[in-house]
Amino acid sequence: MLKYAAKRLLMLIPVLLGVTFIIFTLLHFTPGNPAEMLLPDDATEEQIIQKEEELGLHRPFLVQYFDYIKNIVTKGDFGTSYTTGRSVSEEIFIRFPRTIALASASIVVSIIMGILCGIISATKQYSTFDHIAVAVSMVGVSMPNFWQGLLNILIFSVWLNILPPSGFDHWTCWILPAITIGTSSSANIMRMTRSTMLEVVRQDYIRTARAKGQTENKIRFQHALKNAMIPIVTVIGNSFGSMLCGAVVTESIFSIAGLGMLLVDSINVRNWPMVQGCVLFLALIHAVVNLAVDLLYAFIDPRIKSQYGGGKKVKAMPKMAAKEAA
Repeated sequence: MLKYAAKRLLMLIPVLLGVTFIIFTLLHFTPGNPAEMLLPDDATEEQIIQKEEELGLHRPFLVQYFDYIKNIVTKGDFGTSYTTGRSVSEEIFIRFPRTIALASASIVVSIIMGILCGIISATKQYSTFDHIAVAVSMVGVSMPNFWQGLLNILIFSVWLNILPPSGFDHWTCWILPAITIGTSSSANIMRMTRSTMLEVVRQDYIRTARAKGQTENKIRFQHALKNAMIPIVTVIGNSFGSMLCGAVVTESIFSIAGLGMLLVDSINVRNWPMVQGCVLFLALIHAVVNLAVDLLYAFIDPRIKSQYGGGKKVKAMPKMAAKEAA
């Protein structure tokens, strides 16, 4: 298990290098000069050139990229924000707790709604609830988060006036953003739960459990759901990683001072070190979440755990058999 985790962590290195090169290239060729954005509108050409030299933008592209990677590897330095003059990593760690809190609340909403609706739809296939749940899940998958967020503000804040439209200071401020992000993910979880549960409930051991007189709830949650959890956990893990990245738009709509809003504001003012740091941090978190999901498989299904450390035992069996035959 530890060897597998270490191997996966080493595989993150080329992935993160690829992410840094892509985002660095895109920002380098993006229209707009950060030096001009930081200076007043009446700045002279000499002042712009001096600002570019101060920020290091006058150097060749590859030199800037390799210096950026070298500072990360040797010093852990992700650069300095053009607008505030503070360290990029410091700005990220100040904002990230709000983003992780929003993503955690959203994934709780997704799991509760998705798994419960999926189980009911699978056990009551082709019922009225099943048809409604499938239709609602299709709408949830197709609906963009920014449009749903504006619609939620219009209904619950403007018309009904029961929930705050912005902020993140009180627990009531979490409801609309969590529902906005969690709805689309809950639709994916519901569809996966329904499809996997439909396969499991037709297995022979489910009929055997019913023949033994076990209750339907015990059959659904202890036998059927447990054996259908691996694909569901995969969807949940991918959804959680996507929520961290998808919070970019939602945080801007609800005025939440998190990592997503920081990224959008940095893009608007051409604050390239902050944009690069945010994207690299989100990519790292997404990769770590996927690794955690892979390791979680071993605790869900003991057969997978035996595959991580069962190689030596399998090789030793022929020798033992040869001794017994002798």
